[in-house]
Amino acid sequence: MSGTDLDTRLIGPIGKKAADALESSLGIATVGDLVRHYPRRYVDRGRLTDIAGLVVGEHATVVAQVEKATLRQMRSRRGQLLNVVVRDEKGGELDCTFFNAHKLKGFVKPGLRAVFSGKVGVFNKRLQLTHPQFEEIDESDSLRPFLSVYPATSKISSQEVARCVRQVLDLLDDPTDPLPESLREREKLSDLGRALRRIHVPQAEADIHASRHRLVWDEAMGVQLALALRRQATVSRPAAPCPPRPGGLLDAFDARLPFALTDGQHAVGAEVAEDLGHSHPMNRLVQGDVGAGKTIVALRAMLQVVDAGRQAAMLAPTEVLAAQHARSLRAMLGPLGQAGELGAAEEATSVTLLTGSLGAKARRQALLDAQSGAAGIVVGTHALIQDTVGFADLGLVVVDEQHRFGVEQRDALRGRGELAPHMLVMTATPIPRTVAMTVYGDLEISALHGLPGGRSPIATSVVPLADHPSWFDRIWKRVREEVEGGHQCYVVCPRVGDQSKPDAVEEPEEPPEDDDGPDGEERRPPLAVLDVAPKLEDGPLSGLRIGILHGKLPADEKDAVMRAFERGETDVLVATTVIEVGVDVPNSTGMVILDADRFGLSQLHQLRGRVGRGSAPGVCLLVTDMPAATTARERLDAVAGTTDGFELARHDLELRREGDVLGATQSGARSGLKLLSLLRHEEVIRKAQVYAIDLVDADPGLAGHPGLAALVGETVGDEERAAYLDKA
Repeated sequence: MSGTDLDTRLIGPIGKKAADALESSLGIATVGDLVRHYPRRYVDRGRLTDIAGLVVGEHATVVAQVEKATLRQMRSRRGQLLNVVVRDEKGGELDCTFFNAHKLKGFVKPGLRAVFSGKVGVFNKRLQLTHPQFEEIDESDSLRPFLSVYPATSKISSQEVARCVRQVLDLLDDPTDPLPESLREREKLSDLGRALRRIHVPQAEADIHASRHRLVWDEAMGVQLALALRRQATVSRPAAPCPPRPGGLLDAFDARLPFALTDGQHAVGAEVAEDLGHSHPMNRLVQGDVGAGKTIVALRAMLQVVDAGRQAAMLAPTEVLAAQHARSLRAMLGPLGQAGELGAAEEATSVTLLTGSLGAKARRQALLDAQSGAAGIVVGTHALIQDTVGFADLGLVVVDEQHRFGVEQRDALRGRGELAPHMLVMTATPIPRTVAMTVYGDLEISALHGLPGGRSPIATSVVPLADHPSWFDRIWKRVREEVEGGHQCYVVCPRVGDQSKPDAVEEPEEPPEDDDGPDGEERRPPLAVLDVAPKLEDGPLSGLRIGILHGKLPADEKDAVMRAFERGETDVLVATTVIEVGVDVPNSTGMVILDADRFGLSQLHQLRGRVGRGSAPGVCLLVTDMPAATTARERLDAVAGTTDGFELARHDLELRREGDVLGATQSGARSGLKLLSLLRHEEVIRKAQVYAIDLVDADPGLAGHPGLAALVGETVGDEERAAYLDKA
């Protein structure tokens, strides 16, 4: 069969049965899908060990044939063991024991020839591999120096995948290489056809490295081209320049500040001020650690825009945070934010809050203030994105906590009107450089370093109840000590506890895969606010004033609870992660996070940042029932070991699955990233970003580079690519 290319459906080259199995179990439908289903590891036949040469305690890989397979009942518990005897070509014998006998008894049987890998042990004076990994091989494998082992399923084995790959490679025409020849020569990259063949059928170890390196470049270029297209689409639209106006609101605000700006706030503020003065839209990400003072940077940018006669919108991920921001902005502005009110400054503007659950009258007024321009600053949730919300002259959109909003949600505000508003994105979750280049590469990035004066240290401790159950009582004594000292505390639970939705978890950040409970037991459900609060009220915290806050409360009730806590009328606030960002109560000094192992690292860091915001030091207790020497405890120890959010962000990247971080570069579409590693390929990502920007600058729609345009779709999805090009 000739003329087979990457777009060819598999049914022709490999037949209907195999094609159906690949598509139903692995989602592989075309030749391109299959050749980009890369081996997960290789067995080097030159490094195989004869059974006679095995050493107890070492990890070994042998090629052998099953001579005998026997099922027997386990003595200590229910279930069966599969005892297997294998023999290699030199006559050496080895025992293999498998625990999941019911899954393997029909497959691991006499005559099976396979690669067996595991740690060598001894049982009844015979060498043994306990539950080894194994991959079936056939006679043709003996002719190749490397055996490729593929991701597989119960419906199709690695060996069957390998057989299909070899069939396709025999028919495949060399694909057109999307990377320009000049780039390949400069970076010493092999051509695409050779890389796709050698990654599956390497003749030497160097083939594996060269092929993977080339294919990593494809993925890095696909992502960076998508981001460069997005950036080009943004800056190609005109924006209203908003240069600083001497003697305006911003100068008046700076004059009444009761503290000096940090060096970081000055530096980042200068970058933002310069961007706002341009006639193309600013598209900047400001990242800073918890408490670095990003809100002041954002407010000063908004005032510069208001001074230019335009409006600013601030988009927050939750109603609690939106309301908190509105109160905070009004408090910082004082008379400068009270336009139309008694005692307002002459040049004052006004701050309007717009959320989805406002009452009809309040909502109508907020909409009118935004539409008429009476409100210079409009703060809200995703309700601001709705088509029914209009602005008189929107000059700036501030997006708080970028990781809560997708690209399309940002664009919904940015795409209105003939002039594009400037965009300032903020996050208190520090981002490692490679993540920033790969996920936020369409944004100019500013890092806000240093903390404002007056911040107090936070002592963080892990409370391991699995090791010390009696420490549970000490937690609540510590809370009482803080309250008796005139301060307030938070108790955070991962779940609300609504009986109508018993598994509801409020806006969780997915941590790395959870460890099972002790001894592999299934864990209990996460602790819930509505269960924990009454038990504390009737038990160890009886007599204290306890409030409850979670995302399912009506907006006015949430606001009332938060205001009561701010005024000091509540001693302990039992809450979900609704308090994670932006909540600023200087008198709160204690933070107890129950089931802390169920949260991600950055989320724990954010929660911890709610205390120590005043003159008194803070304490954060990370409570867990996970035993020592588990990944969950390692995460908690990392949080307890540093208050540096940038260091924690790097550690978080090392612990979590990179595919989750990369995703589909925020689109939610299926990602084509299989080899690119944010930790290992920083230099490739950096170079690819430079190449991509140059290519898109020279050819904005990639019309002259159809191969690169196709690479974007292959890497990040055709729908997202189409969205970028439409915006261009």
